[in-house]
Amino acid sequence: MMKISDEQMISRLAFPKGNPADGKIDVVLDTDTYNEIDDQFALSYLIKSDDRLSLKAIYAAPFFNQHSQSPADGMEKSYDEIFHLLELMGREDLKSIVYKGSTSYLPSEQEGISSPAAEDLARRAMEYSKDAPLYVIAIGAITNIASAILRNPEIKERIVVVWLGGHSHTWPDTKEFNMMQDVAAARIIFGSGIPLIQLPCMGVVSACTTSGPELSYWLKGKNPLCDYLLQHTVEEAEAYESSSCWTRAIWDITAVAWLLDEKFTASRLVRAPIPEYDFHYAFDDTRHFMRYVYHVNRDLIFEDLFQKLTK
Repeated sequence: MMKISDEQMISRLAFPKGNPADGKIDVVLDTDTYNEIDDQFALSYLIKSDDRLSLKAIYAAPFFNQHSQSPADGMEKSYDEIFHLLELMGREDLKSIVYKGSTSYLPSEQEGISSPAAEDLARRAMEYSKDAPLYVIAIGAITNIASAILRNPEIKERIVVVWLGGHSHTWPDTKEFNMMQDVAAARIIFGSGIPLIQLPCMGVVSACTTSGPELSYWLKGKNPLCDYLLQHTVEEAEAYESSSCWTRAIWDITAVAWLLDEKFTASRLVRAPIPEYDFHYAFDDTRHFMRYVYHVNRDLIFEDLFQKLTK
């Protein structure tokens, strides 16, 4: 496969204009939905933004923390949570495009994990082209996407990955949940030459926090989805935050926001770093370009989010 030139990569990393017919962008979402509380907001935000985003598939990603017994259990719980959210939104029509993902992380950078999600992406992406790509919004461990690339390398020229993962490039480590769970998969994404937009957590999108009083003001009593998001967030915060005066990062919504409006984020082109297994970045100025988000407009994003959730 011919290596993409810097000029071609820069073009593919530009803010998407959407399909000429309706201005919409075709997207799939890869999400560890039961992991925390921000994935539920991100999935709801995406579905409520159907004037701009055309959702083609939802993939359940593996995760392993206090909410799961294993990566496989985390994926299954995420799969079930996706259906729960679709029911709350009255979007049972989308249940047919939900796919189970990997039950484990990559054993190496040469071995993918077979799953319905990886198989669907490896097939679905072939319907697109470098001039009209499929956008992959990823907000969990990026195992499913890396597995699809290993399964069918041709999709690298037909998709653009928007990943919330890792910390800022000046942060002292890369011990961020999405990245550290599957470093091999992250190395594939950063090293494959695929068009990549990175939304780093600490130091960048960690600015997207909200509080109980703000959530209550905007969401309480508006609809079943809003009440669920409010209750779930408050319960999660009260269980794990160290102060009663808490704010909670809802950072996964920024991956959706990047595709919605250029004014929601600020970014620049950088050479793709190398996620190392010792949880640090290495840097090489000869590598391909990627787009690095270095700022998010928290207030504008939350205003748009709350308006859509409360429709």
